[in-house]
Amino acid sequence: MTKLDRRTAAVHPVDHIAHSHRLRWPEALPWLLIAATYLLFPSYLALGSQVLIMVLFALSLDLVLGYAGIVTLGHAAFFGLGAYTAGLLAAHGWSEPISALFAAAVVAGAFGAASGAIILRTSGLTLLMLTLAVVSLLAEAANKADSITGGADGLQGIVINPLLGRFDFDLYGRTAYLYCAAVLLVMWYVVRRLVHSPFGRSLTGIRENRLRMHAIGAPVRRRLVTAYAIGAAVAGVAGALQAQTTQFVALNVISFHLSAAVLIILIFGGAGRLYGAFVGAPIYMVAQDMLSRLDPVYWFFWVGLLLVLVVLFARGGILGCVDGVRRRWP
Repeated sequence: MTKLDRRTAAVHPVDHIAHSHRLRWPEALPWLLIAATYLLFPSYLALGSQVLIMVLFALSLDLVLGYAGIVTLGHAAFFGLGAYTAGLLAAHGWSEPISALFAAAVVAGAFGAASGAIILRTSGLTLLMLTLAVVSLLAEAANKADSITGGADGLQGIVINPLLGRFDFDLYGRTAYLYCAAVLLVMWYVVRRLVHSPFGRSLTGIRENRLRMHAIGAPVRRRLVTAYAIGAAVAGVAGALQAQTTQFVALNVISFHLSAAVLIILIFGGAGRLYGAFVGAPIYMVAQDMLSRLDPVYWFFWVGLLLVLVVLFARGGILGCVDGVRRRWP
């Protein structure tokens, strides 16, 4: 037995769970990269803001899919609700950005709780189709209600006040980037505390063996609905950030395409690992930007090919590969 094996065997499982919530130095790496991007690539801050928004969106899906095990193709419904909530508030005079984030979280979370209470009674293919139906119905409703949402022309006339009354959203994207980074930091901390809490542990147990969790008396459906609503609220915050930083809301914020994109992001990074969103979102966004310039017509083919390679040779995503390397060569 090696020294590492003896040290690992000496750690009691209960002690491991009790101390797993402690911050470790590798967890600072994403934030160091975010700060370095702001300092080293000032001309790419607009793209950087969109990457941070997608990281937050993928983080919300990781809570729903990676930890609770709820497979969904309609997560963009909550992103779109948050975007339209913040956009409509700003278009009608409520232009304070931070309070609009809370409003978007409440609206998206309430819809997530209401829809989750219905669709989470099912599982498997039925659940997958119902989530797809929800986002399709909302997208069609937004398209038909053009007098409210702007329809295919998009919601315009969005004016956002300076952040904290002092910092304007400039054309270079500096304020927007720092704003998105700060919101992402807060939401990441909340989700991290949640997944390392007893509630988060029970979600993992439900994902691994729902029948056994039923047998020990855990309120399975109630906890799934709660996780679904929290994930919806976080996605609503991401959608509100999208509306506020771009000052425009189009129908694509509530589409199946966006739901598929965030699912691909999570597959690239690794689901159920909390940091898969931080890895998958930059890879997907940068690859999308580069491939669309190299091959404007068939660029999505190359994204699909990359996804096939990840599924075949890196089942746990990029972070899964890293964990595999650490287990082989500790």
